[in-house]
Amino acid sequence: MRPPVLAAIVMGIVMTFAVAPAVAQPAGKTLAKLFDDERAFVWREDPLAATGEGVRRYDDRLPSVTPQAQARRLEADQQFVQRLHAIKRAKLSAQQQVSYDLFDFMVASRVALGRHKEWRIPFNSDSGFFADLLQLGSLADPQTVKQYEDYIARLNDVPRYFDENIANIRTGMRDGFTLPAAVLDGVSKVVAGAQYKNAEDTPLWHPFANFPDGVPERDRARLSAAGKAALTNAVGPAYAAFQTFFESEYRAAARKTIGASELPNGRAYYGDLVRYFTTLPDATPEKIHKIGLDEVARIRAEMEAIVREVKFDGTFGEFLTFLRTDRQFYAKTPNELLREAAWISKEIDGKLPEYFGKLPRMTYAVKPVPEALAPNYTGGRYNPGPMGAAGEYWVNTFALDTRPLYVLPSLTLHEAVPGHHLQGSISRELGDVPQFRLNFYPHSYGEGWALYAEKLGLEMGVYHTPYQNFGRLTYEMWRACRLVVDTGMHAMGWTREQALAYLEANTALSKHEIRTEIDRYISWPGQALAYKMGELKIWELRAHAKAALGERFDLRAFHDAILESGGVTLPVLERRIDAYVAQARRAKKY
Repeated sequence: MRPPVLAAIVMGIVMTFAVAPAVAQPAGKTLAKLFDDERAFVWREDPLAATGEGVRRYDDRLPSVTPQAQARRLEADQQFVQRLHAIKRAKLSAQQQVSYDLFDFMVASRVALGRHKEWRIPFNSDSGFFADLLQLGSLADPQTVKQYEDYIARLNDVPRYFDENIANIRTGMRDGFTLPAAVLDGVSKVVAGAQYKNAEDTPLWHPFANFPDGVPERDRARLSAAGKAALTNAVGPAYAAFQTFFESEYRAAARKTIGASELPNGRAYYGDLVRYFTTLPDATPEKIHKIGLDEVARIRAEMEAIVREVKFDGTFGEFLTFLRTDRQFYAKTPNELLREAAWISKEIDGKLPEYFGKLPRMTYAVKPVPEALAPNYTGGRYNPGPMGAAGEYWVNTFALDTRPLYVLPSLTLHEAVPGHHLQGSISRELGDVPQFRLNFYPHSYGEGWALYAEKLGLEMGVYHTPYQNFGRLTYEMWRACRLVVDTGMHAMGWTREQALAYLEANTALSKHEIRTEIDRYISWPGQALAYKMGELKIWELRAHAKAALGERFDLRAFHDAILESGGVTLPVLERRIDAYVAQARRAKKY
């Protein structure tokens, strides 16, 4: 924790960064200076973000999350927006205008959501500050003695970091800004899973179990002893104290409602979340709910056609029960599930050059979801890791009887290739763009692309059986249902039981996964809207480009146009595809 005097000095530095420059200069240079100032501020304020982006100057600490720090960041973000709007956008190049628009969305969103003081709930049903820290060892990936010493210092900072988060949570308890009690049993499993009896058992020990060549033998025993002491005397007690707080204080204070609209200023809060996660300034819960109902009806018809194709003798509900219970659809061991995921991954890898002109240099691995997170985690997820590291496609091997093989092609297309790994790695390898864009992730673009990738798998020939295609449809239906249940629970008074029943009636997801998913939507309002809204926009843009270009439409070129700018908002993406179509038309004349 910084001493008060030093904090005041830092505050002065922050405000120096945030005020408008006094000397007039070309718009492009002014914009570049603003981008540099914002990144320098973010790295200093969030050392974890700095480490993730390859900046190692702050590796010896964790962020300050006090209300004073939050207010400082909000004020600085407001100043960054003012500086941006003082720049004449029309005087910028086309690429600079894209960066201008993305920066505007990013920082203005931080301002809009910062006013709701989300830091009072720093966790959700399957992740949060205490769970994210379990990945600290792989994030830091120390390679030198100094980096190990910084990592140990960061571990020793965990109690302060936890204490500040607990203080913020207590503020939320007083304000009525808490997670719903309905999801806490699942959260409790994640909290308990983060406890380790021995320092050597925690994933935070990993750097000490695998010293790189850059650390001399003479230093390894000393560093290991210091690391073990930090894990035993600082990290372990901090997690135990949080578990005690969670069970003895937070459970009793958790709200009995589930909708975000039931929070203080909740309707405005949910409206801001809807616009943030969809990146659509005119999006409303009512419009999205209607889109979801229409999509559910369309996809249901396609699913019922497959039931007829496989000549199943029974109702749609009975077919879902068959898929959930027949052992032919489930792996017998974790390794079997991982091998199947790896096989599908390599099959897709071999098809990528037919559908993409530009592929990233960085590769990815297939790994199980970490044991501590798995019980309340999704079926799989992509972990990009720090800058310069290979990505990781995580497959959940917990409760194998809830992880059907028929959804594995869709999961792989979404989380690995050509979904999150392809999109994220291309973004990180962009040249001549400001630093903030390398990891910029508007949810509707990233998740929309990954859902588009699932359906693209049909054209790629990845689905080999009707059951796998039904798995694809059940994943698409799952995302369509999200539009209905997220808006239903958070804006229209739906109960948790209604949402569970709706997902169970319309998808072949296991009941375990349905519960973890509904609890995720309850505790992370709005995020579930990003997938379908983004995917629908990409298909709309593909149809537009194909109609405009006719026989000259090139699917590889279209995909490159979607990915070449990295993460963008949907309005920016639409403008980029309009420019791609116009350029292709001009090329047609010659």
